[in-house]
Amino acid sequence: MVEKQDKVMGLWEKYLTLWVALCMAAGISIGYIFPGMADFIDSLSIQQVNMPIGILLFLMIYPIMIQIDFKQVKEAAKAPKPVLTTLVVNWGIKPFTMTFFAWLFMTQIWAPFITPEMADEYTAGMILLGIAPCTAMVFVWSYLSGGNMGHTLVMVAINSLTMLVLYAPLGNLLLGVAMPIPLVTLALTVGVYVGVPLVAGYFTRKILIRRKGMDWFETVYIKSWGSVSQIALLVTLVALFMLQGEVIIGQPLVIVMIAIPLIIQTFFIFGITYLACKPLGIIYEDAAPTSQIGASNHFEVAIAVALTLYGTGSGAALATVVGVLIEVPIMLALVRFCIRTREWFPRDPTKAPII
Repeated sequence: MVEKQDKVMGLWEKYLTLWVALCMAAGISIGYIFPGMADFIDSLSIQQVNMPIGILLFLMIYPIMIQIDFKQVKEAAKAPKPVLTTLVVNWGIKPFTMTFFAWLFMTQIWAPFITPEMADEYTAGMILLGIAPCTAMVFVWSYLSGGNMGHTLVMVAINSLTMLVLYAPLGNLLLGVAMPIPLVTLALTVGVYVGVPLVAGYFTRKILIRRKGMDWFETVYIKSWGSVSQIALLVTLVALFMLQGEVIIGQPLVIVMIAIPLIIQTFFIFGITYLACKPLGIIYEDAAPTSQIGASNHFEVAIAVALTLYGTGSGAALATVVGVLIEVPIMLALVRFCIRTREWFPRDPTKAPII
């Protein structure tokens, strides 16, 4: 397989912070100056699943999928420790730490600055994020970190199925309201964001290797996709901030008050999972995606439920949107952290070292 790590080298790695900052600034500026453009793109959504974002996600994930040797999936299914670690963190720890940080900031630290009603709504939105671990984007974070894509694929599948069982009960418990399961949104996000690039990548790989051979596939076809994933990721960042440009400029202090506990929660969940992987003897290639899948969120589901329960202009809906905004820059920072700390863990001897 073509060495994966050249994608995080050179200008991409060296100036990543600058690219992210520029994309965020560009997105906010475009969204504020041209609100009609943001409204148009936002209108191209089905059950909170934005189709233009779906296209960008395809361009991010398809170049990854064509590089997966699906024998890795069978091997990953035989390794229970990373899978169990992720499930324990995602469903036994993360929802409750998110609830704690939401309570701490919204009802205690920020209490002098917001009404109790708004505190309750912001808390609800944060909890909805906390009970919705990531699916599609974790492929990108794992890939950029040099993670085991077979394990990542297994975890995405298990995560999606587990959400069907645990999302509503946890929401009922933590929010005290009857929680709908947004089945259409969940099905669309998994189908559009994961299923389409997965199926396309699988059959592309199978057919082209059979017809052209592995050497041609690796040296010509995979190379032809070049830096498509990175470019699509940066364009996605522009799009996400463009869609919320007016909100960010109109309510900057509220955005910051919501973002701070969400950022703390993200680093906290990533940290406890990443550190737990070391004494468990989990190799780096599994430790990175195991930690990343809990740290990031399935924000489409969270937004859909917030809109259903609390309404379009609610604080809960705003909190879920802030979760979208912090996701990409924070997870990119964690990708860099993973790469720089990879020597903390045993490595898969079959993988080439990350340069």
